[in-house]
Amino acid sequence: MGRGRNWSAHIWTASAGSVVFAVTFSPWGEVLASGLQDRAVRFWDAQTGAPFGDPLTGHSNKITPVVFSPDGKVLASGSWDETARLWDAQTGAVLGDPLTGHKTWITSVAFSPDDKVLASGSADETVRLWDAQTGALLGGPLTDHINEITSVAFSPNGKVLASGSMDETVRLWDVHTATPLGDVLTGHSKDITSVVFSPDGKVLASASWDKTVRLWDAQTGALLGDLLTGLSEGIMSVVFSSDSKVLASGSWDKTVQLWDAQTRAPLDGHSKGITSVLFSPDGKVLASVSSDGMIQFGHLSIDQMAYCLPSHQTSSL
Repeated sequence: MGRGRNWSAHIWTASAGSVVFAVTFSPWGEVLASGLQDRAVRFWDAQTGAPFGDPLTGHSNKITPVVFSPDGKVLASGSWDETARLWDAQTGAVLGDPLTGHKTWITSVAFSPDDKVLASGSADETVRLWDAQTGALLGGPLTDHINEITSVAFSPNGKVLASGSMDETVRLWDVHTATPLGDVLTGHSKDITSVVFSPDGKVLASASWDKTVRLWDAQTGALLGDLLTGLSEGIMSVVFSSDSKVLASGSWDKTVQLWDAQTRAPLDGHSKGITSVLFSPDGKVLASVSSDGMIQFGHLSIDQMAYCLPSHQTSSL
């Protein structure tokens, strides 16, 4: 695939020099939440770039994943302090006690489509399911992986959970029974970094440090077609657009790659490896996050960044 135009018109620096671990759009695309090494979750107006409300503080270590509930009312965060927290997305108030049970840092969190279940993956090699209303654990941990969990994702119907791991495998779980489904998905030769279902529920994508993306039939687990290759470093994150027609990947080689879209050219601009990519809910804006402490935004229809956000400020707890 050929090179595209430079995608670096407007950028913002978050806590200069620190790693931005995760960003997430609200379901309607109006708000962006970010979490990083300063131990706070911060909100931004996705139209103007202005800070939105007060920082959410309470974690005692860096925040790795953040995610809104599908109804937009709750934000979940996970941290190296071994806990997940639930926050009122409107007021910023913490909801209940920290979710405890993991034995080491949390790497990924995801809400079920009906807002009722929160899944968390951890470096302790387990996935846990929580009642998103009460914070209660739902059964025991999911324990078949033999290395750190790096990513968890619900299918669009909420019946299946996918987990990716540093053991180089992807596993599927029945959410209702908390039991494995089908065979282990194997083939990657290095750590899995990201798993995601297409919004139409037909495809599961997995990304890896082996520099490839694999697409799987979400029903059968069969590998679909050739591997997506061509990047020079490990792929850290993958995401589908809302219409399931575009897959974006972010790589440690500093590029964002669009796959299977009318515009497939990689979009450059970061000075260090990309750790996460995500689409806005309407599919028109792609955000990429890098260990250079920058978040970049681009409209897929124009060669211009959307806006520039002010920097994170370090919080003291």
